[in-house]
Amino acid sequence: MRGKVYESAQAALDGVVADGQTLAVGGFGLCGIPEALIAALRDTGVRNLTVISNNAGVDGFGLGQLLATRQIRKMISSYVGENKEFERQFLSGELELEFNPQGTLAERLRAGGAGIPAFFTATGYGTVIAQGKETREFDGKHYVLETALRADVALIKAWKADTAGNLLFRKTARNFNPACAMAGQVCVAEVEEIVEVGSFDPDQVHLPGIYVDRLVLNAHPEKRIEQRTVRAAGDK
Repeated sequence: MRGKVYESAQAALDGVVADGQTLAVGGFGLCGIPEALIAALRDTGVRNLTVISNNAGVDGFGLGQLLATRQIRKMISSYVGENKEFERQFLSGELELEFNPQGTLAERLRAGGAGIPAFFTATGYGTVIAQGKETREFDGKHYVLETALRADVALIKAWKADTAGNLLFRKTARNFNPACAMAGQVCVAEVEEIVEVGSFDPDQVHLPGIYVDRLVLNAHPEKRIEQRTVRAAGDK
């Protein structure tokens, strides 16, 4: 270990994860997911987890690995397609689901990181999403009260980090990762490159190192494509 940098994903999770925790995990589909950290979390054997994530990976990859080993008790998610094991566990009552509109999930995480306990949003008013929640009217429009989300641990993926934990994300792989990082009490970041402090301009930093507690290098992630679509040879 050198400062925030740990020699492996397993080492980065040591002493951080435990049974019954709430985890915020970055990614959108399979884009920008912390592949090595998820696999290491599976290998720890911790159970009864509540996982906040846009989705639950696919069968056998990403968070789908933790569903296969029954380590997740509850998902707080937005999109839950592409995973037959998720569907099976949910329909059989083995998995609890707190469903969120995608923008609401993002804002709940952002609010948690900003220290805002709750906020009103028009999204979901008049639907099952609003059942049991406080509603109010502002200027003739109805809103639903949504509470912030906080996590014991955040597992995120970035492109590049310096040794102080300042992060750069690459294109759409940024997605939910910064919000998850800020909402976590402890944040572990998986990155493809680690450089010395001062190697990139401060104005380039997407997430300041104050939000990042531990770093692990995964220089060659698999980066699976969730749905590969190609045209037939000769088609224009």
